[in-house]
Amino acid sequence: MDQKALELARRIVELDLKRDAMFEQLIQLIGERAYEVLRFVQNRI
Repeated sequence: MDQKALELARRIVELDLKRDAMFEQLIQLIGERAYEVLRFVQNRI
């Protein structure tokens, strides 16, 4: 398999793990509204 593709896949997984951790922090800050707030921000970008 192409080394560049493997590196890109690794970086995507790292970002996904970081996103999960950040979302957990958001849940801790604002509780169940975290889903609503995340969707609101996603729709505005």
